[in-house]
Amino acid sequence: MSNDEYSLIYWPAIPGRGEFVRLLFEETGTPYSDVAKSSPQDAVSQILELNAAVDPISSGSNPSVNAPPILRHGSFVISQTPAILLYLAPRLGLSPPPTELAYHHLNAIALTLLDGFVAEVHDTHHPTDVSLTYEEQKPEALKRAKAYREKRIPKFLGYAQRVLDSKASGDGPWLYGDSLTYVDLVLFQCIHGTEFAFPKTIEELRKSGKYDAVFKLVDAVEERPNIEAYLASDRRAQYSNGIWRHYPELDEA
Repeated sequence: MSNDEYSLIYWPAIPGRGEFVRLLFEETGTPYSDVAKSSPQDAVSQILELNAAVDPISSGSNPSVNAPPILRHGSFVISQTPAILLYLAPRLGLSPPPTELAYHHLNAIALTLLDGFVAEVHDTHHPTDVSLTYEEQKPEALKRAKAYREKRIPKFLGYAQRVLDSKASGDGPWLYGDSLTYVDLVLFQCIHGTEFAFPKTIEELRKSGKYDAVFKLVDAVEERPNIEAYLASDRRAQYSNGIWRHYPELDEA
């Protein structure tokens, strides 16, 4: 299986949860197939096929998936962003192996960040029903976004700052140990996306000085050669109507 190409299946035209997977590949220079970029219709059809448990290239031992992102590696198929990250990180040198306690500490950090800067961000523009448009739940969204700006973003930034201030974080800018791990890439994307959705709020929090280590890490990731090149390339999808959306009225004091 180790010689098989990695294939990412995700919706075309948005970064979304698939972006966390892409960043691991891009940082490590790992070849991968991004089906949505090369053939958007094929990406959607593969998702629908997998949802129906029609998996023509596997042995049939993979359970049905519910939603993308989906990773194929040889005959192995897995979904759910945290599960994909756990599978990839040790293989790409971005975490210790599962036998070490640090592997589980990193997972806990990643899950907390994904809660605060993915799930809760999504709920600011779809607070009542994901099947309704934003416009159909705008009054509720305004209330949810206010609470998110004032309480939840500081809460999760504070969590990341505490991790960086702890003994578990080494001498460098990284969340855990002395070298970059996949959770640093997770934090980078979380803040990058949230800054697109709430630019005024993030700017104020950056200027506050309370979370200097968090923003130092974000800047350090953005300056890494492979990440910098990726962000400037057409492989990086632009933010639009995905998880991170910018509605100016949701970012108003």
